[in-house]
Amino acid sequence: MTDVVATPEDAAALPREPLLVLEPLAAFLDLHGLGTGALRAEPIGEGHSNVTYLLERDDGVRLVLRRPPRGPLAPSTHDVLREARLLQLLEPTGVPVPRILATCDDDAVIGAPFYVMPFTSGHVLTTRLPPAFRDPAAIGPALIDALAALHAVPIAGALADFGRPSGYLKRQLRRFSALLEANATRPLPDLEAIADWLAHHRPESPALTVVHGDYRLGNAMLDPTPRVEAILDWELATLGDPLADIGYLTAMWAEPADPDDPMLDLSRVTRGPGFATRTELAARYAERTGRDIGALRWYQVLAIWKAAIILEGSYRRHRAGSTDDPYFARLADGVPQLARRARALIG
Repeated sequence: MTDVVATPEDAAALPREPLLVLEPLAAFLDLHGLGTGALRAEPIGEGHSNVTYLLERDDGVRLVLRRPPRGPLAPSTHDVLREARLLQLLEPTGVPVPRILATCDDDAVIGAPFYVMPFTSGHVLTTRLPPAFRDPAAIGPALIDALAALHAVPIAGALADFGRPSGYLKRQLRRFSALLEANATRPLPDLEAIADWLAHHRPESPALTVVHGDYRLGNAMLDPTPRVEAILDWELATLGDPLADIGYLTAMWAEPADPDDPMLDLSRVTRGPGFATRTELAARYAERTGRDIGALRWYQVLAIWKAAIILEGSYRRHRAGSTDDPYFARLADGVPQLARRARALIG
């Protein structure tokens, strides 16, 4: 089906809402001084949650637009304007984040809120390693160092209002248990059992930091040195327990002997020779931050459980016909695969 149309009239004639409407979007960009002339758009990236488009104008200006997917959407998810506000707060800190050029809360423009960033020509590593990357062993440490920098940002000023000062892990368990109930399309007893285990083994959190919430290789743009140029996809970010991020990164870091599943496959490049192991990544994080990672397994189980619940919501949208993304078609088996991996970690 058509995802990009020229005019609101074209959009109204479709059986399903498009993702972009070019005529009002071009007028919005004109108003903000973001290029001139005709507008072209094409989807970019391999993300499967919020939607990202490359925009090109006749004068050569290239931009990136990010908007929510089509519904139905669970409450408090896919809030791109909240994501943009956090990026604006983090930009002065030195943490590598995209720069926000404009935001729009008027659904009349393209049918949903969105924000616009400059286009950056870095590399997002997913299935293969470009030849320019000559030292795969340095890629994992570069990710860890960027994460340590994020977790060192002082929680002050407007950032202090970006989340609650305590109770992060309790809220995560409560929120995702509710999401499991809302998202489930079939019985998922493994995910329910994991929720019980997480609740009964919850660790004490270290001091509060900004938490990315989806920190993995596929959500970072790197240059070949390697250096992290930008951390992407902040829709799950909040204030919370920093160990949730290192748990997530290591849980989603594929090693050569790992079986396939929908999350490990997103960055399967790390199955190749020379990449750091999960154990090495965790050790570097402990060294860089001084934090105790003795409960890392709990955070890894939390990460896989949350990912499975989010993907079950994506599978619900796929079954409802609101997305054509072929990645979601495999989630009939993929969500139970993730649940089994989490249960295997529990032992």
